[in-house]
Amino acid sequence: MRELIVISGKGGTGKTSLTGAFAHLDREKIICDLDVDAPDLHILLSPKVILQEKFISGNEAVIDQDKCQSCGTCAEMCRYDAISFKDDKYLVEPLRCEGCKVCVSFCPEEAVEFPPRYCGNWYVSSTRFGTMVHAQLFPGAENSGRLVALLRQKARAKAKEEGRNLILCDGAPGIGCPVISSLSGTDLAVVVTEPTPSGLHDLMRVAELCSHFKIRVAVIVNKFDLNQEQTSKIQDYCRKNSHELVGNIPHDDIFTRAMVEKKVVTEIRDSNMALMVKQTWEKISDLL
Repeated sequence: MRELIVISGKGGTGKTSLTGAFAHLDREKIICDLDVDAPDLHILLSPKVILQEKFISGNEAVIDQDKCQSCGTCAEMCRYDAISFKDDKYLVEPLRCEGCKVCVSFCPEEAVEFPPRYCGNWYVSSTRFGTMVHAQLFPGAENSGRLVALLRQKARAKAKEEGRNLILCDGAPGIGCPVISSLSGTDLAVVVTEPTPSGLHDLMRVAELCSHFKIRVAVIVNKFDLNQEQTSKIQDYCRKNSHELVGNIPHDDIFTRAMVEKKVVTEIRDSNMALMVKQTWEKISDLL
């Protein structure tokens, strides 16, 4: 079983649009959206939920008002200003609580409870391109790296169950915790970038991260024709660092049109873009 992740150094490079197109072109795969903080692949694929489960991770403080004597010790000890005094009682603000448990430990009345934190939901869904594993964290919820690891585990199990030989992942942008969690054990990382100085900088950062984990890197330059000079610099960088340049995608508003129609670009038949994306996918498949 092979695992491919499409990532980018920043948001808005066209990563998800291309991932959706690749999902259309390869029928022997499980789709996995690992951008759990701000997922959007579901907008293009319109999944129908088969299984929904809660994601429980960490704990959060809750004050039992029947036991609380309003001594204020919890508010004094909290380093995150997560406890406020309103309407003559102390309350924990969930978005500020870091789950450090200091209020639980120091409350003289043992009035602070510490239940598990409900952080979001994860799903197994059906789409017109096959099975999709995805999730949504609640605003301000943490442990996105742990949720990414859970999704990858469920995607592998689903691929084994269905006899699929590829897990196609839409990763989070940047180089943070969810990206690091996405990369471990991956066969190939496809990095989507743009021909700008910041695009090259972000490509270098995420490629360096991949190299640290000994993950092979392939590069797609989206909207390459908007700045030929910067595209040449990206090409030179790829050659010097042995990163395979698998595609130069020109600027085309067909991507916007496809998004408006909740389709992927390869479903739009009256454009040469479908052929270009298909050729890019064939190069990626050869690398796998």
